[in-house]
Amino acid sequence: MESGNVAWILVSAALVLFMTPGLAFFYGGMDRSRNMLNMLMMNFYCVLVVPVLWVVLGYSLSQVPFDATFIGGFDAFGLKGIGLDDNGGTLATIAFLGMFAAITPALISGAVADRMKFSAWAIFVPVWVLLVYVPVFKWVYGGWLFDRGSLDFAGGTAIHVNAGIAALAAVLVLGRRRGWPQEGQPPHSMPLVMIGTGILWFGWFGFNAGSALAANGTAVQAFMNTFLAAAAAGLAWVLIEWKRDGHPTTLGAASGIVAGLVAITPGAGFVAGMSPIYIGLIAGVVCCYAVRLKVRFRYDDALDVVGVHFVGGLVGSLLIGFFADPEFFGGSFGAGLFFGGDASLLLEQAIANGAAIVWSFILTGAIMLALKRTIGVRVDDEQEYAGLDLAQHGETAYHSGS
Repeated sequence: MESGNVAWILVSAALVLFMTPGLAFFYGGMDRSRNMLNMLMMNFYCVLVVPVLWVVLGYSLSQVPFDATFIGGFDAFGLKGIGLDDNGGTLATIAFLGMFAAITPALISGAVADRMKFSAWAIFVPVWVLLVYVPVFKWVYGGWLFDRGSLDFAGGTAIHVNAGIAALAAVLVLGRRRGWPQEGQPPHSMPLVMIGTGILWFGWFGFNAGSALAANGTAVQAFMNTFLAAAAAGLAWVLIEWKRDGHPTTLGAASGIVAGLVAITPGAGFVAGMSPIYIGLIAGVVCCYAVRLKVRFRYDDALDVVGVHFVGGLVGSLLIGFFADPEFFGGSFGAGLFFGGDASLLLEQAIANGAAIVWSFILTGAIMLALKRTIGVRVDDEQEYAGLDLAQHGETAYHSGS
């Protein structure tokens, strides 16, 4: 691998790592002040345990050998046989993919906010990564879904749909927060939410453009697509709530931006021109209404992980079946319906996401049920009312406040 490409992968890996504290601020600001540190710790715990697990076992099971159908093996256990023969390119790629592995379970933390035991979370994360994330990642990148022809440039199916549906399974087992939805639980710090949004947007350029694994034209196009889709989705969300509710909100702008980032992730290296704007607009509209489904169907997704990450990832992945433009990128994949293709690519996108949804939902539910029947998954009422910062971590984020 050329040194310039290695350098870009290393920079992108650092950008993706930066997304996890960005996510922590995004979620933490949306949460209540008495649970701020708990949310930060749930996110930071993922970058403590997952990278170690990734280099010891996760990378080998998910990528070695690359052409394994369902799961890899132990040939690269503990980075065995990984050297610098390719100018460090393989090692840089492993580090880059490890950052993806770390942030994926962190996405789930927003759904289970305010009520999950940290001890249960500490076990859930590594078990979920090995049993859910690794197999789905393998199927999408080198396994049977990859072989069938489905497309996922930077993790729409493997990361966002995977974590989003897992969040739904987790909250169904965990149960609703006390008093929800009757009691309003607004964000305690919108400035932190906006700071987190900015960090996420910044880091997402590494997330998507870095997935080209080279400093080339595809990376540039993915960078541009990421910029445009986020802006379009944020704009769509703000305009909808302005008309519907009578005022534009910063929370709506932040949520729309993230929805656009999620939606463009699967197709970032497969679409061009006006397509990312269309994808962003569609995602902004759909996700703006999807976040309201939790009240109607009474599942307590505290910070809208299902409505933004699951729905946004699914929408973006399916839209590849309409907007994929192989001619622009050199013809290495199938065309979408709007660019001369038939329905076959859309069908493969549906199959890939369907497989990920079924696997992730069932396995996540099983993990949560096992934890519930052994160590328990949620704090008692007293701790929930008092706040998890003090009860679970023995410290508080603020010296005053609710």
